[in-house]
Amino acid sequence: MQARQPVNLDVREEMNIVEIKIAGIGDQGIVKAGYIIGQAASLYDNMKAVLTQSYVPESRGGRCSTEIIISDEEIDYPFVQNPDILICMSRDAYLLFSPQIKKDGTIIIDEDMVDPGRTKKKKSILKIPATRMAENLGKKIIANIIMLGFFTSTTKAVSEDAMEKSILSLFPGGMEDLNLKAFREGIMAGKRALKKGASAD
Repeated sequence: MQARQPVNLDVREEMNIVEIKIAGIGDQGIVKAGYIIGQAASLYDNMKAVLTQSYVPESRGGRCSTEIIISDEEIDYPFVQNPDILICMSRDAYLLFSPQIKKDGTIIIDEDMVDPGRTKKKKSILKIPATRMAENLGKKIIANIIMLGFFTSTTKAVSEDAMEKSILSLFPGGMEDLNLKAFREGIMAGKRALKKGASAD
């Protein structure tokens, strides 16, 4: 059925703080994605940001998550308990963390990796085939960058310009063009999703 539009989390104009959790498995660039968001917010959007991360012992292929808090004021507690935005790149991550989402929060899933099934609690769920899109661009590893583009255009928690600058600063050595292309593919997918309207079970 048709769900409400995702919350427009423009922290620079509408709210003082936004809490984000990204979760998946250890070879998906989860922590890198969090770092890109945090750097974009703090260095290029002139916000405050903190990042924490968590691995299971067998990090490659094991459960992995990262948390980012963005605010226009000092952040006195660095951990996310009930995220405004949850990005899930594995089904285990979705099952573990989706119950924590705030009532009006937004969940973003890689639909190639996550089947949300039916949920008792109404949530805004946005879907993107990030892994498939990355494979079509030639490198599965850039699914996280595609997801970041989708996150940027659907939530507006960080500006597109700041995210591009952050990506460029972290991918030297000839990878800039591919990562920017992946990011912009995600941006366009997000715009299409917003136009179509979120779907929820």
